[in-house]
This record gives sequence, C-alpha cells and structure tokens, in this order.
Amino acid sequence: MPEDAAATVNNIMANELQFRLGILGFIIMVIFDVVVAWALYVLLKPVNRSISLLAAWFRLVNATIFGIALYNLFSVLQLLGGANYLKVFETGQLQAQMMLFLNAFNATWLIGLIFFGIHLFILGYLIFKSDYIPGILGFLLIVASLGYLIDSFANFLLPNYTDYETIFMLIVVVPGIIGELSFTLWLLLKGAKIPEVAEQI
Repeated sequence: MPEDAAATVNNIMANELQFRLGILGFIIMVIFDVVVAWALYVLLKPVNRSISLLAAWFRLVNATIFGIALYNLFSVLQLLGGANYLKVFETGQLQAQMMLFLNAFNATWLIGLIFFGIHLFILGYLIFKSDYIPGILGFLLIVASLGYLIDSFANFLLPNYTDYETIFMLIVVVPGIIGELSFTLWLLLKGAKIPEVAEQI
C-alpha cells in the first residue's frame, strides 16, 4: 500500500520471511540475467558480433543497476532489525525511511528497465536480421522494447503518472509477455538445434 506507510511497514513485518525470500529471488534473477546475456551473445554472434556484444552489455548494465537497487531492500531489513542506534527515531520516522527505501528501489529498477528496453530493441534487430530465427520474434521484441521505454520515461517525466499507470502498465505487460514469452518458447523448442550455436557452446 504505497499511500499508507504504516500499513506497508506492518505488512512487511508480518511477512518478513517472504520479504527476505523475495530479495533472494531477485538475487537469483540477477545471476541468471548474466547467464542469459552470455547465452544470447553466443546465439546472435553469427549475425553481428559487435552488435550482439552491445546487446549483452546493455543487459549486463540492467542487471548491475538492479543489483544496486536491491541495496534499498536490505536497508529496509536493517530498519526492521531493531538495532539500538535506531531508537533515536520515532515510529513515524522509521516508517517514512522504509517507504523512502522502497520508493528508491522502484526508481532505480525503472532506470535499469531503460537499459533492458534498449537491450530488447537491439536483440529484436539482430533476430530480424538473422536467417535462423523467425523475423516475427524480432518484431515482437522491438515492440516490447518500446513498451518498456515509453513506460519508464513516462514514469520519470509525468508528475501525474499514477493517473495513467494502468494504461502504461498494459503498454508494457501485454507486448512484453507476447514478445518475451514467444522468444523464450522458441528457444526452448528450437534454440539447441541451431548448428552455428551448438558449435560455439
């Protein structure tokens, strides 16, 4: 509940294990993002080595920024820890600081999503130019990338973003699910059968 600091903090305290598991899940996601960046580089290196490397770097930057964002969630846990030095703060002050860290996590994540959107755009271009991956998948990823970029920049530029949040979320979620899921399914079904890739792994 972003509009109610007390309720948000109480929910986290009541479900602290789930909160910690969520952080662990995010850390695992960052690790897999690094692996995926390498795998996609190998997959698309035959199309254009330099551009494939650029796509990998953008994904790695996104993973790095997201890893930095996680610091804010660890800071929330420190505030929940009840250390003696925290007794100088009143309850309302602690709750406000926790909300500040949670909002900082979201804002930092949004910065990372800009790099992820650029990664998807380059990835889509490479797929579109390849002769061993269906071009429609590249087109879908480019559309998904535009959704990420539009939503992220709108979040930063529009003071009244929350008034249009549902619309912008649809712009990201629907193309993202269609594009990324389609590409993922294709990789699972066909990716290992690409001769150029099999020789490089």
